[in-house]
Amino acid sequence: MLAAVLKAPNQLVLEDVPVPEVGPQQVLVRVRSCGICQTDYKAINGIRTNVTFPIIPGHEPAGVVADVGEGVRGIKVGDEVIVQPSGFCGACRMCRLGLTHYCEHAYVTGGDGPEDVRNGSFAEYVVTGAETIYPKPVGISFDAACQTEPVSGAWKGVIRNSEMHVGDDVVIIGTGGIGLYCLMVARAAGAGRLVAVDLSEYALATAQKLGATHCINPRTTDPRDAVYSILPEGPDLVVEAAGPIEAVRLMVSLLRRGTRWNVFGITTHETFELDGGLMHFLEARMDSSFGTNPEAMIHAIRLIERGLVDPEQAISHRFPLTRIDEAMEVMASPERNKVIINP
Repeated sequence: MLAAVLKAPNQLVLEDVPVPEVGPQQVLVRVRSCGICQTDYKAINGIRTNVTFPIIPGHEPAGVVADVGEGVRGIKVGDEVIVQPSGFCGACRMCRLGLTHYCEHAYVTGGDGPEDVRNGSFAEYVVTGAETIYPKPVGISFDAACQTEPVSGAWKGVIRNSEMHVGDDVVIIGTGGIGLYCLMVARAAGAGRLVAVDLSEYALATAQKLGATHCINPRTTDPRDAVYSILPEGPDLVVEAAGPIEAVRLMVSLLRRGTRWNVFGITTHETFELDGGLMHFLEARMDSSFGTNPEAMIHAIRLIERGLVDPEQAISHRFPLTRIDEAMEVMASPERNKVIINP
């Protein structure tokens, strides 16, 4: 099969490699679509260093079941499916508490987090555990379906972890792929004013189209002052979905009594300061969101199926696997949203 193999930082090579073998309780999926996450881009370019080489990246796939292993039930060859990249044992303490994303024996296909990182979906085929497979709803494209994982992360961050309420004023810092999904989830959940902050006018235009009530570009105005001119009392929720440490510092400067912050975008080990007393007296709260779990995946599938979140509107570019180098060049551009690979 054809696969994009990351052999070292900045060495992503297209190669013919063997189709993975299917073991017990595993499923082989013919990948039809796979989104490029910013974490993939950072791994490929050496920004993210917790990578073991060689590896096939890509952790946002959807496709068709090509084979099933011994003991697999309810899944058959030909099924159109969505793949959750993070697998879990189902038996450890965390799994039994329903916290499968904290599984003590977790693995991930093509992503990062657990120690057990397996080949991902920038390839024609991927093999994964049966517990990570979900039926693709009829009528949803593979491109939209492969975005279930980032949509589920947005739902987990905004709704489950940070407990956004109807009418909350929300600031989204960074409106790339995950920021747009956080914005769409917040809009679907009944956010009041939705303020988008980004350095790219292209990204802000998309955010406005998808429901942002106000847009701020820090290149042209002081973002903190601009937020407070829109929300004089401060925001209820601020989601950092950008990545740079400057975005985190902006996030923690935006608060009022009871403000919730969600650290979503940063993946590098950098530090920032907090005023502990101010947090205490204002009862500010910091959450974060990483990865996904079955609850979040099911909610994301429902949001997409009901048309409350439409990933097609966040997709700006599509490339065949043979042109993945061009896709990575587009990832470096400010004039793009979500980029999809079609193996």
